[in-house]
Amino acid sequence: MYVRRVVPNLRSTALPGNAEFYGVLGFEEVMNHGWIMTLASAANPAVQLSLMSEDRTAPVVPDLSIEVDDVDAVYAAMRERDAEIVHPLTDEEWGVRRFFVRDPDGRVVNVLSHG
Repeated sequence: MYVRRVVPNLRSTALPGNAEFYGVLGFEEVMNHGWIMTLASAANPAVQLSLMSEDRTAPVVPDLSIEVDDVDAVYAAMRERDAEIVHPLTDEEWGVRRFFVRDPDGRVVNVLSHG
């Protein structure tokens, strides 16, 4: 298993204003579902951040997202260690398979793979 990318998720009540603000730093909108907007560096598309007003299919806004190559293996490993699963393994309509888990400091981590 390896990590493909890590994206911080920032709670936002002003998605367009924040998109404009981070645009000054070189970020461009690469995804927008209305409640989550992902921005990426124009020079390095792997450098990303997401702005979220809510999570439409989960109970909380996660603190960060970690994309892995095998989300099912990570889910099984987290369950084996009795980690707190905040949102169960789910196939989302926008093409990701994901779950949320709480880290030892209480942060909620969205672990995902693209379908």
